[in-house]
Amino acid sequence: MDIINQTNRTMLFEEINPEKLDLITIVGDVKGIDSLSDDKIKEINSQLLVRSFDEFLDKFSPTVYSFFNAANQKVVYTLKKPEGIAEEAISEIRIDQHNDFLKMLFTLIDTKRSQGMTNVDFKFEHLLDMISPKKVMDDIRQVRKEIHYLYGQYEKLDEEDPKKLDLGDKLNAMFEEASANYNNVMAMLPLAIEDIKTRLLLGSSNEESDAEAVQIGMLTIGESGELKIIEAPKGDSTELVLLDESSSNGLATVFEDDYNSITESPSGYVKDLVVRTFSPLPAVSTEVNLETEVQNYNTYLEFYKTAKDDFVKTVKPLVEKILGVKMYFDQYAVKNKGMAPSLLVTNTKLDMTVKSANIPRLETYLNTVNSKNDFSDTIWFGIVPSVELETAGKVKVTRERFRGNEKIAKQDGNTMESLSMLMQVVKDFKVQIFFSFESGEETTFNNMATAGIDKYIDKCAPLIRKEYSEYAIPCIPNFTVIPKEKSGVIIDSRMVQTENGAQLSKEKEDILKLWIEGVYVGASYVAAGIVSAYQCPEYLKESFKNTSKEFPGVRFDIEAGENSLRAVTTMAKEITGFTNTIKDSINRKNFGFIFSSENAQLQGKDIRRITVYKARSLAASEDGFDSIYKTLVSTYIERILRFQTADFKHENIIKFFSNNPSSQKSMWLAKRGFINSIIHDGDDMNYVIDEKNNLCHIDLIYNGNVKNLEVMITKGTSPVKA
Repeated sequence: MDIINQTNRTMLFEEINPEKLDLITIVGDVKGIDSLSDDKIKEINSQLLVRSFDEFLDKFSPTVYSFFNAANQKVVYTLKKPEGIAEEAISEIRIDQHNDFLKMLFTLIDTKRSQGMTNVDFKFEHLLDMISPKKVMDDIRQVRKEIHYLYGQYEKLDEEDPKKLDLGDKLNAMFEEASANYNNVMAMLPLAIEDIKTRLLLGSSNEESDAEAVQIGMLTIGESGELKIIEAPKGDSTELVLLDESSSNGLATVFEDDYNSITESPSGYVKDLVVRTFSPLPAVSTEVNLETEVQNYNTYLEFYKTAKDDFVKTVKPLVEKILGVKMYFDQYAVKNKGMAPSLLVTNTKLDMTVKSANIPRLETYLNTVNSKNDFSDTIWFGIVPSVELETAGKVKVTRERFRGNEKIAKQDGNTMESLSMLMQVVKDFKVQIFFSFESGEETTFNNMATAGIDKYIDKCAPLIRKEYSEYAIPCIPNFTVIPKEKSGVIIDSRMVQTENGAQLSKEKEDILKLWIEGVYVGASYVAAGIVSAYQCPEYLKESFKNTSKEFPGVRFDIEAGENSLRAVTTMAKEITGFTNTIKDSINRKNFGFIFSSENAQLQGKDIRRITVYKARSLAASEDGFDSIYKTLVSTYIERILRFQTADFKHENIIKFFSNNPSSQKSMWLAKRGFINSIIHDGDDMNYVIDEKNNLCHIDLIYNGNVKNLEVMITKGTSPVKA
């Protein structure tokens, strides 16, 4: 570990935010240069390297852009900043921890993980309504409660009190967050919807009954002792209200001033809405124009539903990438951090990265970080999600007799051609690429449990028996966050006017519902995440007592023994398992990095997480395909050999493999009993020097299987003593 201090830096070949810098742009023109300067590598790291999910959101600030189209009265959402439209007409929606859609998905993943339920039993609908106006309002109420609490404390303290100044900072931050939405009509809509509902349905004890006219009253005992509620006198309010009135009035004024000073085109209605939302005053206005309010409510609701629908469809591909990055980092769940995984995001589409004009830039970058004896910036793994998977067998419909799925233009996936171009480049720098197929119903656990893995093997055929095959790792199946058929979100019901007031309609057609159409996470993110995690000795130590702090997890074979039941993913089970027929087929073919959602136990405890079933690359072997650890160990040994032999000097190679107790081979053999030992029992290393061609052939033997490694020898000037 003192020579190579990390074996888990991963490169994500994906565009996150086109407005931010990308690898190709920063590397720039590389004509006539073999390597980038240290300053350039520092710049790339400062812009594109992230060590945590929060840092990723911070550096790349994933954003959706929106503007209003007056021609069709709709909101338009796009992932690229629209050109030719004035800045002030474009709203930027940050997709971060505060975004209700992303927040809902995180909660869903965490809840599913803690319950350990399969997709069939999990109650998705309980969490999906987090993006309905009602739930958005609940979040605001919580913020409101905190603002009132802090403001109450702030008002009690003396002007120069340091505690008052601290509270002032907190209040400023909370106001900043609240005020971010003043100019965003879309963010104000849920408030308006719930505000009208509150005022119109104030008299109903529940939403089922009609609302009646409201007059705030007080409880009294009449002349003859009867209980009576009489209308409260307008002039004097009860003491109970007075207690908080000064604070509420003060806050109401602050919000009013804040709204007026920040908003570009103030609206009296929105100003009142902001004040009512964040600082409700005790006086209740009972003069409501019922017809106008009901009409407004239904218009807002329709508009919100349509806009939310369009927003979800636009943002979904971006959200799936964000979830992928979160799942990559989530796999490294350790108490004591050691060799934490890091992710270098290219921030450009794969087909752009592998264009013939850009390949030299990628090669120069990889040559700089992967071909030196300094390993702090070395890239070991890569992630390529969303590789296209066309499946035959769809019937072409000439006449639509029933309403079917709308033909949506598919998001641009990555092609097999782009992937093979990338493989051609990265093989020279020994980067192992985890790739997964486009997300959807076709690539889930459910689908694999019925259809098996043949379509994936067929799709990967062009990558087999190539020089780069051992660096290509197909990851299947993808993970389902929300299944398509359970992705309906009820927004609310339309309102109708009645003789006594207003009520929410009970008719089925008046319930407004949107469909998210399923949310998925590419298997390549989780596969790269778990392999990056178990490179760290601290991670292995939590599940395996016999872990050495001296070695990374390059030789850790997750398929061996109970390893996969100890080093589990953080993903909750999805199905009850694969049938024996499917498992027999997987075991016979030994193909790919396959996840399993099986019932399993370890020391009497149920495993409720998804585990790794196979960890194979596309390198063909006698029994199907080769384990990924073999390539990783061979890369690791070659890098240590290059370092310790001063770039493969003849006499140093002989010393490296000698039986001298201080030789590297002897030291590795002496420490064979650990889960992460470089040489295990049954493994061996031999070498043959080909003097004529100046080559050293190294045979790495894993459990009887031989893997060859070949290095070019640097000749010394003095004769070599054997």
